[in-house]
Amino acid sequence: MINDVDSVDWASLGHAYGPADEVPGWLRGMVSPDSDVRKEAFSNFYGKVLHQGSMYSSTVASVPFLFAMADDPATPDRAEVVALLLSIGREAVDAEEIYAVVGGEDGEEFTFYPDTANLMREHADAFVAYATDFDLRVRQAAIEGLGLFLDDAERAVALLNNRLVEESGVTERLLVVRTMADLALRLPAGAAPARAWFDALADSGSTDPDTRLAALAHRARCAPDTIDDQTVPTVIGLLRQVTPASRPEPDQAARGGQESSRLCTCETEPEPDPGVPGHIAAAFDDLERHGRVHATTTPVLTAFHEALGARFDDRKVLLTEQLRSPDRATRYDTIDMTRRLLTSWRGDHTSLVRLVGDCLLPGDSHTSAAAAEALGSLAGLAEPAREALAAYVTTQLTEHRPDAWASPHRAVRRAHQQAVMTLAGLGDERALPSLLVALDTGTDAWRAVAAAAHLPQAATELVPRIISHFAAIDPATASPGFGFTSFTITLARLGDPTAIPALTDTLQAAVQHRQWHIAEPVLKALGSFGPRAAAALETVRPLTKADNVALRTGALSAAWEIERSPEEVVPLLDGLLEQHRNTDAIDLAGRIGPAAAPVLPRLRQILDEQLAQNTRNEHTGSSVLNDWWTLIRVASALWDIDGADQADTVLPVLLDAWKNNDASAHAVIACLDRMGPAARPALPQIQAALAQPHRYDQRWIGAVSLDLEIERTCRTLLVRLQDLPEAAPAGQE
Repeated sequence: MINDVDSVDWASLGHAYGPADEVPGWLRGMVSPDSDVRKEAFSNFYGKVLHQGSMYSSTVASVPFLFAMADDPATPDRAEVVALLLSIGREAVDAEEIYAVVGGEDGEEFTFYPDTANLMREHADAFVAYATDFDLRVRQAAIEGLGLFLDDAERAVALLNNRLVEESGVTERLLVVRTMADLALRLPAGAAPARAWFDALADSGSTDPDTRLAALAHRARCAPDTIDDQTVPTVIGLLRQVTPASRPEPDQAARGGQESSRLCTCETEPEPDPGVPGHIAAAFDDLERHGRVHATTTPVLTAFHEALGARFDDRKVLLTEQLRSPDRATRYDTIDMTRRLLTSWRGDHTSLVRLVGDCLLPGDSHTSAAAAEALGSLAGLAEPAREALAAYVTTQLTEHRPDAWASPHRAVRRAHQQAVMTLAGLGDERALPSLLVALDTGTDAWRAVAAAAHLPQAATELVPRIISHFAAIDPATASPGFGFTSFTITLARLGDPTAIPALTDTLQAAVQHRQWHIAEPVLKALGSFGPRAAAALETVRPLTKADNVALRTGALSAAWEIERSPEEVVPLLDGLLEQHRNTDAIDLAGRIGPAAAPVLPRLRQILDEQLAQNTRNEHTGSSVLNDWWTLIRVASALWDIDGADQADTVLPVLLDAWKNNDASAHAVIACLDRMGPAARPALPQIQAALAQPHRYDQRWIGAVSLDLEIERTCRTLLVRLQDLPEAAPAGQE
């Protein structure tokens, strides 16, 4: 059938980056005798025709050709083709209900997902055949399809039961058990027979421990009511049976089985392309590491943790067992499971944090890097591991080399750098020597610049070095983003006024070359120095009348922070507030406070317009998201300018935004903290916020820091407000 690929008008179809003219070439490439050609063809297809799981017209058109390849025994990489089909089908089935009828720009129905899901179901028998194929890799790729594409639950259960009998490999058997759970969750008719099947496997002493462990975990997924006081101890017992003991190092046996302290002797790895910025190369390395599984038990244990959910004590016991496992692969994978628990759920995490710290072993750089990175995501929660981090860093500096930050071994270097950055994040000066090496040698200096922001006590040593790197940036060619803004953020946080001349020079150069995206973060940094940056006003003031709105807003904010002259700033503020959703200008009005009273009418107008828009969205069922952020910022500014007179307006807006958008908690609570006794009606929501077991805003970097700050502020508010009398209704004494 591949010879008929040109019968499709591919140019009229699309993929993630435009017309699908290249797709037939990629399909042909998948059956090329050249393995490199095949690899590139699959990579292009995943990257453009199934881009990040999205479906396109060319995706649907490709499916029949992919099935023809998978059916042909002469296809070189049949397992890869089946795996690609499974990926397409999984995305289609998961999303078909959401995308069943979504109007496109030309009014046509956007049916790629349901169309593809239907194609997969029509070819369900093909997956039945692939799941019994003589090729083990084809079977591995196909088993999950039995749970996704068969609509006859009784037949699917029987087929999966037969596969468990026929398969002897651990990987395949675990896949069968997981697929049975997927089937039970997808088809209600399959729930009861699947439950009985899980019971028989989980409760039978004759079942091999790998399969029994999987049955217990996936039964918990399908029937959480089966989790009792014996479930986790049973899982731990089975885990001990299936976990391989790592081979001891030669000097480990002499140490009574303890981990070796021998330094890592991994081979030197090739360096990344020097033409690629360090933070970009690191991001791609992180993507490559993401999702890797090193222990066969990891998928099973991940599913079991998800089933345990908020059973924190049970999860803590299980993670403790995993982190103490004799198997390095198990420990490595458990580090990320632990990180997910700690960053998602509140509680006393001290013992788990210490166990992650125990994974910082000089002889295992890969695990050490993972442990240090996980601890770095915990912000202040990493405190119990402070000494373990410091010991790891110190050991490398004293026993390996004083410039371990620049080690020629990439694994050693990465582990050391991660530990140093996490230690710096705790404000610990023991990170300073390595940061100075980074800044002096230029090796991964971008990492050191970001970490240095946490050590203001070492500003005297850090700032001159950071300025040296910052001054070398050409504003005419610099790109916005992390690489540049990390300098301005760090210089602002260190607060050393010797940075002001370098920032001013960069601002002047950015203006000269009309690089507004460079000028804006520099203006923000200059503003952070307040009156100490007065020498920069000569450059800042003219920009307050610039044509570019973002630049004008940034300049006006900087001018206010440096000079605090409302008569100069407020007259220009009203014009900025005329710009749609200029939230930076709204924030500036709030920072100015009562002196910004002339813009109150405009702020009330913005508030009323946004409230009306939200009401229309709710009444019409519009898919447009309500803009709670603008409402919060306007309400906060109204309070900061006009105080108690705005309480009846501000408080309902804040509480409604908080109720409808968890991510707004930090901004709302910050304003409530400024409102004093007027915030008392918020007491029930404040109490509920403290009582909830999960953290706020888990999706973002820095979420733990934000949640810890939310908890601290809520406790302060609780003490302040709970003994106050109820406020009288508006209009009554």
